[in-house]
Amino acid sequence: MSHDSRATEVEISRTERYVAPNYAPLPVVICKAAGCWAWDIDGNKYLDCISAYSSVNQGHCHKKILAALTTQAARLTLTSRAVHNDQMGAFLELLCELSEFENALPMNTGAEAVETAIKLARKWAYTKKGVAANQAEIIVCANNFHGRTTTISGFSSERQYWQDFGPATPGFVSIEFGNAAELAKAITPNTAALLLEPIQAEAGVLVPPPGYLSEVRKICTSNNVLLMLDEIQTGLGRTGRMFAFQHEQAQPDVLMLGKALGGGMYPVSAVLASREIMHSFAPGDHGSTFGGNPLASAVAMAAIQVLLDEDLVANAAAQGQRLQSAIERFDTPAIQAVRGKGLLIGIQIDRQFGTAKRFALQLLDAGVMCKDTHSQVLRIAPPLTITDAETQWLIDKLAAVFSLAEPDSAAPS
Repeated sequence: MSHDSRATEVEISRTERYVAPNYAPLPVVICKAAGCWAWDIDGNKYLDCISAYSSVNQGHCHKKILAALTTQAARLTLTSRAVHNDQMGAFLELLCELSEFENALPMNTGAEAVETAIKLARKWAYTKKGVAANQAEIIVCANNFHGRTTTISGFSSERQYWQDFGPATPGFVSIEFGNAAELAKAITPNTAALLLEPIQAEAGVLVPPPGYLSEVRKICTSNNVLLMLDEIQTGLGRTGRMFAFQHEQAQPDVLMLGKALGGGMYPVSAVLASREIMHSFAPGDHGSTFGGNPLASAVAMAAIQVLLDEDLVANAAAQGQRLQSAIERFDTPAIQAVRGKGLLIGIQIDRQFGTAKRFALQLLDAGVMCKDTHSQVLRIAPPLTITDAETQWLIDKLAAVFSLAEPDSAAPS
């Protein structure tokens, strides 16, 4: 499959001339997509296993979500929160019923949702728990990824995310992911919350030990510490449950959602909590001009309804189990480990066979779009609409590429 046509070369060159050099995309220029498939400007077709990092769980350009977008866009798009609109209430009601929370605060991006949760936890700690002013601490986990803002970058354990962006915001304590005993030791009277991802997707699809989330839930409850789960990537069906915490029935105190909440068409995020916690906020404490706008609300309602009507959560569980089991059976020393739940799968590449990017480029030539993370991990995360036939096609392509895997002479010994 050719990705070096004149048109592709010109488009990539033009983009790189004007854009900030903050990404290293695959050498392909996508111009249209539908369902699980995307096409480049040369007419090549790919099975999308990136899904805009789980933003298009419902598949590309879903007709029902598109209809909600266009209908609402012709009617009313933005009012700001200075007045009420006729879409936000229905959206938040649906979202709260789906997640079994009492209140929701709508925002736009995942990072905004995390920042909102951080502010909420601190305000709750000072006004409800009785932590002394400016002493609240939030526990986070090593290898976390919660966004790119200055506050969030400052508590990352990934050097590139925080180096040269300091000074780091104080008030965060980092512990090992998956280690409940370390959490118990880290809690002090000033601890407001624990912030973590049920599965660390960006870190390489790191899955904690069985029972970890339920144990964390018990520790937080017994210490009056808020359990705040970032399900921006893992939520809304990606792991084979509507929310990843449901694998262990570890209902958090605060839940962050984003990405697929907008159905791949519009940025929508939200923070959910009990009324007691959420009402720590008062008018003027926090806000967003675009948060909860009528266009976002209409799109998000349609995005949620598609997940429910098409039973995409169950499909993610079934197809993910089939896909992961097949990859685990590949007879190749290139694969060190396979991790994941549902349709969030990480393939750990042995360093002797080069980086995961090497395999991502080979798979691109085979018609599979997937992206590497943390040098050695390939993430496989197709839309939840993937069919039996498409899953088998993907398995065959992955098998073909890995069957030809050879050690990389340039790889460190």
